[in-house]
Amino acid sequence: MTKTILMATTAVLIAGPALAQAPAEPVRAPQAAQAPLPTGPTTEKPLVDTAQQGVLVFTPDFFADQRPVTALDMVARVPGFSITDGDGSRGFEGSVGNILINGARPASKNDTGSAVLSRTVVANVERIELIRGGAPGIDMQGFAVVVNVITKRESSRQSIVSVGATFFEGARDLYSGQWQFTAREGDTTWGFSLSDGVGMSDSTGSGPFIRTDAAGNVIRREQFENTAYGGGNSLRGNFATPLWGGKIDLTARYGVNDFHQDTLITAPGVLRENRFDDEGTGGEFGVVYTRPVREGLLSESRFIHTFGSGDSVSTNAATLGTTVSPEQRFESVGDSSETILRSLLRWERSSAITLEGGAEVAYNMLDTSQSFTVGGTSVPLPSASVKVEETRGEAFGKGTWRVRPNLTLEGGLRLEASTISQSGDADQEKSFYYAKPRLQATWTPMPQNQLRARFELEVGQLDFGQFAASADLVDDSVFGGNVNLEPEQRWISEITYERRFLDDGIVSIGFRHDEIENVIDRIPLSDGLSAIGNIGRGTLDQLAVNVVVPMGWAGFSGGRITARNTWNHTEVTDPTTGERRPISFVRPSQANIGIAQDITSWKTNWGLNWLPLLSQAGFDPDQRSSFRGRDYFEGFVEYKPTPTLSIRAQATVWDDFIDERIVYADRQSRAVAFIDRRFIDPRTFYRVTVRKTF
Repeated sequence: MTKTILMATTAVLIAGPALAQAPAEPVRAPQAAQAPLPTGPTTEKPLVDTAQQGVLVFTPDFFADQRPVTALDMVARVPGFSITDGDGSRGFEGSVGNILINGARPASKNDTGSAVLSRTVVANVERIELIRGGAPGIDMQGFAVVVNVITKRESSRQSIVSVGATFFEGARDLYSGQWQFTAREGDTTWGFSLSDGVGMSDSTGSGPFIRTDAAGNVIRREQFENTAYGGGNSLRGNFATPLWGGKIDLTARYGVNDFHQDTLITAPGVLRENRFDDEGTGGEFGVVYTRPVREGLLSESRFIHTFGSGDSVSTNAATLGTTVSPEQRFESVGDSSETILRSLLRWERSSAITLEGGAEVAYNMLDTSQSFTVGGTSVPLPSASVKVEETRGEAFGKGTWRVRPNLTLEGGLRLEASTISQSGDADQEKSFYYAKPRLQATWTPMPQNQLRARFELEVGQLDFGQFAASADLVDDSVFGGNVNLEPEQRWISEITYERRFLDDGIVSIGFRHDEIENVIDRIPLSDGLSAIGNIGRGTLDQLAVNVVVPMGWAGFSGGRITARNTWNHTEVTDPTTGERRPISFVRPSQANIGIAQDITSWKTNWGLNWLPLLSQAGFDPDQRSSFRGRDYFEGFVEYKPTPTLSIRAQATVWDDFIDERIVYADRQSRAVAFIDRRFIDPRTFYRVTVRKTF
C-alpha cells in the first residue's frame, strides 16, 4: 500500500505544471477606510469585495507613528497578529510560517517570512493584508490567520546594514553584524545577505547548588555557575525572474555555526566542570516555479534540498579534595539531509469557490554516531550508531467556499504514507499511513466581530535525533535511543472569538481540546536508562487570551497596553507508575503583560514586557525535573532620527529561578534518593542595535 501511494504521488508531481500565485487588488478595511489606497497599473485580482469577508488592509500610513524601517517592523505591529516562522519540521505542508509575500511563501522553508521582510525596506511596501479564515488564491497552510505583504514593482536598490552588541554582566560580550542587499529591475529581483550572528542563553548565571536527602538534610552545598555563547556566519542569495510565461524563484544558503556551554560547580576542595562544544555546517537550495495555466487555474512546483553536519563533545570531570574522578565524555557526529518535491494546482472556480489539489514527496536522512566513555573505557549505549531514513508521500485536496460574504468554509483531506527504516545498531523498517481531514469555518456576523472554528487531525513530525542516544552530563544523565518511535497524532477541536475596537484594539479568546494518540514522552529502558518514546493516549485543554488596548482615549497618546496568556492542562498515564500526570515540558501558563508608546514628536518608541511566572516539569522513569522562575522584564527604547536610521537599546532582567531535580532510588518504590536544587541569579544583559538603510 505504501509503495502504491508513493508511486501515485510521484506521478501527480511529475504531471502537475507549475503556477504563479496571483496577489490581490487593494480593498478597504475599517482601519484604513479614510486613507486612499495606492493606485496604478496592476495585474492583481481582488481578494474580497468587503472587509467583512475577513481581509483587513493596512497601508503604510497606518504605521506612520511607529516610523518602521523594514516590512518586518510593520508586520510586528499589525493588531492581533503574532509572527510564526514555522517549526522547521520535515516536509513543507504544515511546517512553514504564517507570512506570505505577494501571495506566496519563500522558495525555502528555512528562508523564513520574517527573514524576507527584514530585508524589505518600508518604501517598497504597498500594503499589508491580514487574512482571517481564507481568501481566494491564498494557501493558508493550516493557519487561521496569515499576513500577506504586497510589495511595489518599481525598480530599486537597497542595502540594510545592522550591527549589534550584547553585554552580559559578568560574562562574555557578543557582537553581530549583517548586510542585506536587494534589487529590482522590472519583474526581476535579486539580492544577498551576509550575516555574522550570535547564539546565547538568557538563563546563564550563578547561585547556590544544594543537594538534600528526602528529609531535607543537606548532603552537598556548592556554588553553581554557567555561561553559554556561540555564533554563525552565513551567505544567502536570492533571485527571481519571469520564465516561460510564469515566474521562477531561487534561493541558496551556506553557513557555519558553533555553540559552547561551560558549567562550574565549586566548593572548598571541590571542582566539578562540564563543557559542551558543538560545531556544524549546513546549507540549502530552493526553487519555486509558478505559472498560470489558464484563467483562474494556477500551478506551483517547489523543490527544496537542505543538508547539514555536526560534531559535538560533552565532558564532565570532578576533583574532590585529592581525588580526581574519571572523566565522562560523550561524543556525537552526524550528517542530515532533506529533499522535497511538491506540486499543486489551484482553481478559482468562481469568486466564492476555490479548489486546490496536489502532492508532495520527501526523503529525509540522519546518519549519526555517539560514544560514551568513563575514564577512557567505553560504555555501551542502545542505538549509539544509527542511520534513519524516511521516504514519504502525501496527496492533498482542499476547498474554500464563501457561502456568504460573512461566512467562509474551508475543508480538506491529506493522505500520507511513509516508510521509516533504521540501520546500524538496529535494523528495522516501519510503514505508516494517515488520512488527515481538516474543517474550518469563519463567521463574521457583524463588522469587527469574528468567530472561527476548526476540527483537524495533525500528525507530528518525528525528530530523528531521538532515535539515537544522547546525554546531559551536568546532571549525570545518559539517555538511550529509541528505534520504535512513532509519530504523535492529535485530533484538534478549536474555537476562537475575536473582537476589534478603537482602530487597533483587539480581544481574542480561544479554546482548544486535543485528543492525543502516541504521546511522545520519556519511557523506561533496561540497564537504568530511559529514552524518548510513545506512552499512549493523552489530552490537552487550552485557553488562549490576547488583549490589545490602545490608550489614546485615556490621554496616553500613542500608548497601548497588551496582555496575553495561554493556559494548558494536559494529562497522560505515566509508563512507570501507571498514574495520571501532565505531559512533560508543557508549560501550564505563561502570561505576558506589556505597555508601549509611540512618541512621534521625539521620533521614539519605547516598551516594557513583564512575564510574571514561568514554569515547566519533565517526567523521567528515574527522576523528575522542573523549572520555576518569575518576574522576567524586558524593556526597550528605539530612536529613529531619520526614516533610514534606527538605534535601539534593550535591557533584560529577571528574578532568581530554580532548577529542581528529584532523583528516585529505584523505579518500583519511587523512594527519593536525593533532591538537587540550583538557585540561579540570571545575568542581566543589555543589547544595542544600530540599523541603517541605503
